[in-house]
Amino acid sequence: MVRKVSWAFGGAAIALFLFAGVFLLYVTVTDYRPRETEPIVMEGNPDRVMKAGDAFTVTTFNIGYGGLDRDQDFFMDGGTGSRSSSKRQTELNLRGIGTFLSGLRSDIIFIQEVDIDSTRSYRINEVDSLKVFLPGYGFSYADNYKMPWVPVPVLHPMGHVRGGMLTLSKFNSSGAVRYQLPGEEKWPRQQFDLDRAFIENRIPVKNGKELVLVNLHLSAFDKGGSIRKQQLHYLKAYIQKETALGNYLIVGGDWNHSLPGTDPKAFKTTQDWPEWLQPFPEDFKPEGFQWAVDNKVPSVRTVDLPFKEGLNFRAVIDGFLVSPNIEILHVEGHDLKHEHSDHNPVKAEFVLK
Repeated sequence: MVRKVSWAFGGAAIALFLFAGVFLLYVTVTDYRPRETEPIVMEGNPDRVMKAGDAFTVTTFNIGYGGLDRDQDFFMDGGTGSRSSSKRQTELNLRGIGTFLSGLRSDIIFIQEVDIDSTRSYRINEVDSLKVFLPGYGFSYADNYKMPWVPVPVLHPMGHVRGGMLTLSKFNSSGAVRYQLPGEEKWPRQQFDLDRAFIENRIPVKNGKELVLVNLHLSAFDKGGSIRKQQLHYLKAYIQKETALGNYLIVGGDWNHSLPGTDPKAFKTTQDWPEWLQPFPEDFKPEGFQWAVDNKVPSVRTVDLPFKEGLNFRAVIDGFLVSPNIEILHVEGHDLKHEHSDHNPVKAEFVLK
């Protein structure tokens, strides 16, 4: 009897080992490997032309896949959650996000963490959901997370994931391109991690120049920020190239760094500075560039536990970096108390010189 039980356990262990091996082989072979640059299909490209001297607004908002509302936590930050609490809650979050963005009436919107077919957001195509609230915009979507199955956390895995970033514009765009950012985790962790990228939209300006829009989402949980350093080095080279061409640049989104000119200590909390949050490198900013951030309104919270005012650590990691030939008229963070996302939106008003 003891021998039979031992054989049964041994057989089960071997079967589990083989299954894990086959699964790792499958996700390695089918791993999403985008090229450094890939053109993006644009939908509903407007005819409106950008003009120097005319004020316009840009908003950035990481929507947390419609699942990281104020009552949720996330396992990568020390919590236990990996999915939205329900399909209905996901729909309510998207409705709240869409209604807010519609009322904001920004000319350009950068969105990060928008799913189009993921288990964690109940297979809702969130781009289609947002289109209902935001008519009149051109849409440029790019994947940055494609996995057949994310098996963690073990008891409640994230499951199938396809999501990415979305740029919306009320101005005519001559093209959109996805840029793959450098830096990878070690195998097999990289197979289950995001493929970080940014979306470039090129907006022709009536004076013959171009406004280059960069919607980015940098890495967050790379130990010591080593991958983020590689990404910023790549981004700086890209900025220098576009600056040399005399173009206007707005680089914005979720930087996953505590941004210059802001201090998390300004926001009441009982938590310590989280390990994943890095101060922004002082030597990064290209000459003459300016940060458009609101240091009075936090743009992100920790998600190791649900949100409670004065408890969660909060910081400003969302905002814009703009070229010297752009004037910053106003910047405003909107403290939505993380009602529908772990982030808060940031809106800025600019004028091209």
